[in-house]
Amino acid sequence: MTGARNTRRRRTRFWNTAAPVCSVAVVVAGWELITRAAPSTYFPPPSQIAVRLGELWFTGPPSHAFLTDAALAHIPPSMARLLGAWLLACAIGVGVGLLLGRNAVLAECCEPLIHFFRAIPPTVLLPVWIVLLKIGDQMQVVTIVFGVIWPILINTMDGARSVQPLQEDTVKVFRLSGPQRLWSVILPAALPKIFAGLRLSLSLALILMVISEVMGGSTNGIGFSLLAETQRTYDIPAMWGGIVILGALGFGLNSALLAIERRALAPHGLTGSHA
Repeated sequence: MTGARNTRRRRTRFWNTAAPVCSVAVVVAGWELITRAAPSTYFPPPSQIAVRLGELWFTGPPSHAFLTDAALAHIPPSMARLLGAWLLACAIGVGVGLLLGRNAVLAECCEPLIHFFRAIPPTVLLPVWIVLLKIGDQMQVVTIVFGVIWPILINTMDGARSVQPLQEDTVKVFRLSGPQRLWSVILPAALPKIFAGLRLSLSLALILMVISEVMGGSTNGIGFSLLAETQRTYDIPAMWGGIVILGALGFGLNSALLAIERRALAPHGLTGSHA
């Protein structure tokens, strides 16, 4: 029985690893065959995109870890804006969300404003941020923060409200202080929903990073170099390469956050969503 169970587990792990790889391989192979059979200037085959991507980004000197000067000039600024704005939104969203989630009166006063502002598309406010903050990193960071803070805030509020009555009674019996109640009861109960908001906001942050760089007059960054600049020069393979880079970046960030989520929830015997 034990041997059969272990065999099933090994097969499950194998297919969990192999299935995504096979699906990607099938899509890429199909894309290659279709674009070779019906050539189009605007839909180059993956092999051509890969060659152009390597020329632009991954053929630098060994001293640069094989990244080109262009990659080193554009990737760090984008990552700084993306992660800096996302972490700022996380700190504000989680802090305010916990406060509102545990204070019903304050929540009733603030929720109409929250739902009003979260309904405003962040790109609509780009001209406002440009007027107030001028073109630059500060404007781009504010754009990202405004767009991604709402799922963090709302999910944190819902999570803070999910403390069970039995847990509330335990807090009263042991007379836990405010910080003890926060770390021992409220945060563990809210963590699954907090991480759901963090993952959603991280995807939105990547989108808004690109939009703010393309529309905000940026002179560097992944969005500027791989989308705006390549579109102006009609370098279609390079433009598709930029899309691939952004997809890979989003996948990598999501995978890293998933790993952090598992480690954070495991001590509490909780599991997060895997959407």
